[in-house]
Amino acid sequence: MASASDTAARLRAAGLRVTQPRIAVMDAVRANPHADTETIASIVPNTSRQAVYDVLDALSTAGLLRRIQPAGHRARYESRIGDNHHHIVCRTCGLIADAECATGKTPCLTASDDHGFALDEAEVIFWGTCPKCAAPTETRSHP
Repeated sequence: MASASDTAARLRAAGLRVTQPRIAVMDAVRANPHADTETIASIVPNTSRQAVYDVLDALSTAGLLRRIQPAGHRARYESRIGDNHHHIVCRTCGLIADAECATGKTPCLTASDDHGFALDEAEVIFWGTCPKCAAPTETRSHP
């Protein structure tokens, strides 16, 4: 896990003030990849739910966190940024896992028609059923 001084340096480099809620939220997201706002708010001590929402928005806007929102799911946050990875989502329980880019360079997919856009990213979400949900009912053991 990154130290508080590393986190503070990243905040400053992004032009953000260093505050305890921002450090706590970054730590919570780093320790809980793909967590939703409610989960993060429950982890961050002495910080209102609204402050957590505001911090997540500021950190995502500054590019320090990545916000993803698979269709039909709440927004989720992760600290893994800038590497063009994708996600796999379980249709049953909503578990999210990272999937490496198919070719390793940005963007890792080519649009059939870019309509004149200068493409710099491809966001892909793979959908399926995780191993626990795919297991026979009697052997499932979700937490």
